[in-house]
Amino acid sequence: MEETQPKTGKFALTYGLILGGINLIFIIMLFSLDMHYQNEWPTMVIGLVLMITMIVIGMMQFKKANKGFMSFSQALKVGVGICLISGVIGVIVSQVMTNFIDPDMIAKATEFQRNKMLEGTALTPEQIDAQIEMGKKFQTPLMQVVFGLLINIVLGFVFSLIPALVLKKQEVLE
Repeated sequence: MEETQPKTGKFALTYGLILGGINLIFIIMLFSLDMHYQNEWPTMVIGLVLMITMIVIGMMQFKKANKGFMSFSQALKVGVGICLISGVIGVIVSQVMTNFIDPDMIAKATEFQRNKMLEGTALTPEQIDAQIEMGKKFQTPLMQVVFGLLINIVLGFVFSLIPALVLKKQEVLE
């Protein structure tokens, strides 16, 4: 009787849901501290570390379930799949936040960024306002969904490359 090989989609779904849940808890924590609109570098670094960690864990668990073997393409499927599932959850949470929980979130984020730019750049207030107006074109719900998913997929691919190369182990066929 031949054993069935584990499916990459199952691992991507499982660990993508876990990552999405962890990110949801992180967003709730940021919201409770009124930091959910600031998008500062420490929160981005934490998010990226969580993403990379879950990619590696998902790949290692797939490899373990596959008797210690995993191809490069299987590793990439697991990693990108984890980020896609997590990204879908993130986009849904983002839309709920901006449309129901904190409808002023985009205005708060815009004002926060404007103040940071006034403090930290040599741009005039008029130049800053022009940049903000140009950026508003990308703040529609559709653009948020498209860019949110696209960024997650690209980051998932990039952050899956090295672990996929390190963890891959081809089964030798005789």
